[in-house]
Amino acid sequence: MSDEPTRPGELVQPRDHGPLGHVCEHAGCCKDAGWGFARPRQPSHWFCFEHRGEGEKFL
Repeated sequence: MSDEPTRPGELVQPRDHGPLGHVCEHAGCCKDAGWGFARPRQPSHWFCFEHRGEGEKFL
């Protein structure tokens, strides 16, 4: 990824919502979301590890 450090000691570029840039879509959850679900040519939906099972309905 272009915002990752390339040299030792270089700082990571901050993002709006944590290091992954996505927030879980589960109601009331504000964790970083690392699991994205989408059908081809459809918007993606993001969930954290705990709520990733909810993303199956978007496949």
